[in-house]
Amino acid sequence: MFIEQPPEIIRALYPKAIWRMASDEKAVYLTFDDGPIPEITPWVLDVLDNYDIKATFFMVGNNVCKYPDTFRMVVERGHRIGNHTFNHIRGFEFPTENYLANTDKANETMKTDLFRPPHGHMRWAQYHVLKKYYKIIMWDLVTRDYSKRVNREQVFEIVKKYARNGSIITFHDSLKAEKNMKYALPHSIEWLKEQGYAFKLL
Repeated sequence: MFIEQPPEIIRALYPKAIWRMASDEKAVYLTFDDGPIPEITPWVLDVLDNYDIKATFFMVGNNVCKYPDTFRMVVERGHRIGNHTFNHIRGFEFPTENYLANTDKANETMKTDLFRPPHGHMRWAQYHVLKKYYKIIMWDLVTRDYSKRVNREQVFEIVKKYARNGSIITFHDSLKAEKNMKYALPHSIEWLKEQGYAFKLL
């Protein structure tokens, strides 16, 4: 549960970050990290179009530069874009100045007011600066679709176990998540719809 649904003590580390939306509304919010990737992201977009769902894509700046056509596809289909740094770097492993510079470099390609830290952590000084310029979006449910320790059915079960009103649900449009995500995403959408959840955009 520590990974799939962070406890309050973890959420308290970044009190101005958004971990979950309104708990009194039966709605969930789909997000995707680490793209855009031409082998994966267009498939995700087609699935979302099929269900008439809009989502938020937290993108790596270097991928945006490498795959501008895929980036434009996401924007043109009406989804939101979030900053996920330029090189998908870990906040704890970089001095604050370098981390902020990497984030600024990414935002030159995206022009967004949303930010999600790769791996879900930042130094306090990094957070203190970033919260002035971005809405920092964390998650209420991370699917672990990227993990080799779970299979595609287990990823789907994670969604079924932890989804709740206001959940910000994180999948990954990345190569390492492809096998698990391509099974779990449509199955999760179908199940969430059966449970009466609406899908909303951050």
